[in-house]
Amino acid sequence: MDSESPDSLPVAPGSEAEDGQASHRPSKVLLVTGMLGAGKTTALRALEDLGWEPVDNFPVRLLPRLVSTAPGPGHSSQSLQGSDGSEPLAIGFDSRTRGFDPYSVISEVRALAETGEIDFTTLFLDCGAEELERRYNETRRRHPMAGDWPAAAGIAAERELVAPLRRWADIVVETTHYSTNDLGRTIRELFAPSAPQGMTVTVSSFGFSRGMPPMADLVFDMRFLDNPHWVDSLRPLTGRDQPVADHIAKDAAWQENFARIRDLVMGLLPLYEAQGKSYLHIAFGCTGGKHRSVFSAEALATELRKAGHNPGLLHRNLDSHASDLVEGGARVNAR
Repeated sequence: MDSESPDSLPVAPGSEAEDGQASHRPSKVLLVTGMLGAGKTTALRALEDLGWEPVDNFPVRLLPRLVSTAPGPGHSSQSLQGSDGSEPLAIGFDSRTRGFDPYSVISEVRALAETGEIDFTTLFLDCGAEELERRYNETRRRHPMAGDWPAAAGIAAERELVAPLRRWADIVVETTHYSTNDLGRTIRELFAPSAPQGMTVTVSSFGFSRGMPPMADLVFDMRFLDNPHWVDSLRPLTGRDQPVADHIAKDAAWQENFARIRDLVMGLLPLYEAQGKSYLHIAFGCTGGKHRSVFSAEALATELRKAGHNPGLLHRNLDSHASDLVEGGARVNAR
């Protein structure tokens, strides 16, 4: 630990040292540490997605000043906020951090916790030596503590150095057999058990004649269905109108194929969520983007709601003027 005391740092206007009041203190502080290469960066990114304010490679000697500083603009987590509205902090540090001394870290945190104003939790990320060595070899990075020796020597020295933190930590996560997605899912399960964790699902319609949506994850081409555009009374209507819906539903190809699409999507949703996907865009296309794709998107959104999801619904070309040129002019090679 650096010999410099936090008390020797300059006093900022409005700080606790100046006015004697603990203002803007976050009620939650999570210390994230562990073996180098065990997944600290991945964990901090997952925490940021959950509403924590991450600070990486932070000198723990400055911890008293950090936790008494108001969060920056734009932080407004509602599920994790402290009683004063402050953002919960996730502070990452490891053996590379300046002035790193495990015993001083423990002493510093215990002193702050005794005030009763901050809820500290320590997460230690561990990983087997062979897996860590494999990761270093894979990335071709040198272990900071290895010097001219193999990575295994640096890993062994580091493990001995951080052992007090591992024994002291509230939570130890072993990442030897974890993928990045596995670790992200574990972090979500540990630190956001009551926060909304579902994906943001969007269902949309579009016209192929105006280009495909560039960011869609799943695209279904509905041009195999009978086209209401070629029915004069239906042409000015959209897939939201009942006459168009009845026309499409009477197509023998509709029922069976939509059921397959619905079942495929329902089966994929939990798999995407398990991989930590935050957004899923399901798009339906037809020629002009007004009839078949709109009806299909509306139908899937209804099925998703019945299953307990809350999808967003977008119709990209619904208000576009679907001229005969867009739909193909005269009915030659109609579909």
